[in-house]
Amino acid sequence: MSNGKGYGLLEGKKGIIFGALNEKSIAWRVALACNREGGDFALSNAPVALRFGELDDLAEQTGSSVIGCDVTNDDEIEELADQLDEEYGGIDFILHAIGMSPNIRKDQSYTDLNYEWMQQTLEISSISLHKILHFFDEADILNDGASIVAMSYIGGQRIFSEYSDMNDAKALLESIARNYGSRLADRGIRVNTVSQAPTKTSAGSGIEGFDGMFEFADQLAPLGNPTADECADYCVTLFSDLTRMVTMQNLYHDGGFSTSGISEKLLQTLKDAQEYKEDD
Repeated sequence: MSNGKGYGLLEGKKGIIFGALNEKSIAWRVALACNREGGDFALSNAPVALRFGELDDLAEQTGSSVIGCDVTNDDEIEELADQLDEEYGGIDFILHAIGMSPNIRKDQSYTDLNYEWMQQTLEISSISLHKILHFFDEADILNDGASIVAMSYIGGQRIFSEYSDMNDAKALLESIARNYGSRLADRGIRVNTVSQAPTKTSAGSGIEGFDGMFEFADQLAPLGNPTADECADYCVTLFSDLTRMVTMQNLYHDGGFSTSGISEKLLQTLKDAQEYKEDD
């Protein structure tokens, strides 16, 4: 943010941010940006993630409350909705930055997936968005004009082999966002996904071959890879009233990667590698 103080884009708005784990995570950076812009919000993550204690530091920095919630558990989401209703009375923005694949964590190849683990991937990374919106809407805590943003990746459209069943999860996540966006539009509620470039977070770095994915995207994208803080600024604009007519979109925040075929920088890297191979 150019002036370092923000523009008050979220003054008077209340929300909830799912998925902040540590200071490297996109959700953590979004929380800082929302706080800078005047937003008031709760932080939520799975109870197991709260045991690390880092979220308490973020809560202290931003004056936020911390509410544990297993987003695969219907009862816990209903309880969360009740707590938010009691504390805030209504929600103006939601960040869904939740994703995890047991198959990736345990190096299970895509052609030999553990299907129970795959179901967990879909439940945590995709279906959780549907459940959150369902139970929040049922509890009537989504304010008219609210904005929901879910973090995605271009793996929802293109295959990145090491991204495995998360490619499938992101495709489902984006479909859920479109479907729910169409059903909440009569109240001016927006639902979008942001397809962020490879970002050096704890979750991203846990994917085998991540460094190669990051470098490839950085060399191909005309603007290079955006940082987590730059992504946070983009999310703030989507939560704000400046984007009231943007909904049901998968929005690429990737420095131009998604529409680039080749770049001079990448061509030079390939040329250098070929020359090195010939000299070897």
